[in-house]
Amino acid sequence: MKSKSIIYFLLPALLLTFLVTVFPLLYGFALGMMRKMPVFGISEFIGLDNFIFLLRDPRFQQSLWTTLKFTLISVPLELLLGLGFALLLREKIPGNALLKITLMIPWAIPTVVSAKMWEWIYNPEYGVLNYLLQSVNLLNESVNWLGHPLWTLPAIILADVWKTAPFAALLIYAGLQTIPEELYESAKIDGAGAFCRLFYITLPLIYPIILIVGIFRTMDAFRIFDLIYVMTGGGPANISETMSVYAYKLLFQTLQFGYGSAVSVAMFWIIALLSGVYVYVLHRKFKVLS
Repeated sequence: MKSKSIIYFLLPALLLTFLVTVFPLLYGFALGMMRKMPVFGISEFIGLDNFIFLLRDPRFQQSLWTTLKFTLISVPLELLLGLGFALLLREKIPGNALLKITLMIPWAIPTVVSAKMWEWIYNPEYGVLNYLLQSVNLLNESVNWLGHPLWTLPAIILADVWKTAPFAALLIYAGLQTIPEELYESAKIDGAGAFCRLFYITLPLIYPIILIVGIFRTMDAFRIFDLIYVMTGGGPANISETMSVYAYKLLFQTLQFGYGSAVSVAMFWIIALLSGVYVYVLHRKFKVLS
């Protein structure tokens, strides 16, 4: 009887989960097996043809490679900076409270606003970045940071790291608060230096927290859309086009609902695979700690 009452209480949450996660995923997979272009009145079942075409679509491959590069560079940078800021926040130094408030400002700014802000910073004509670099003679002429194939992706990564490193710092800082001070005091008595305390006490104890932050940031980075769409729209020449931007263009610009859904489903399964790797490593770590 008790188990039945628990199920009744869980039903609303399960129904909501089904409506906002499972149903859209199943419907997206169903659309991915169709050639559906309402503008031309095309709607036919084609099975797995869209998913097979993904394997030889050069634009999809380029967007996948761009997404991977963006994720593999931005996430480690955010974790390293977040760890550094978290360690700094843990120290009892003057102005620590002000540093905490200042650190949260980039995270509090809406992504669209920060994207426009960085777009102005990178502007080749009146952007402050070119002005500063030319003032110290590091540049002879202005650089089109968001229009040059070499600098577009690094410029976007810098903007993303600035925006999201505080998120990593906040979670890692919360993890640092759980480490007893007695461990550090004992290590100091035994003659352990700052680096020894970091590598033999701090990092092993907050390793699960870092993995959890890595899961969140990997999922966010892999499905990055708003920052890139506002700053470059995927250009120049689709160099900064990620999978989510490509799927958006297919779905809402060219109205290829079938193939766009196939790209979205493929992106979902890649994110699920990456998250599964994180969860497996995290599970093994907790198993060892227990």
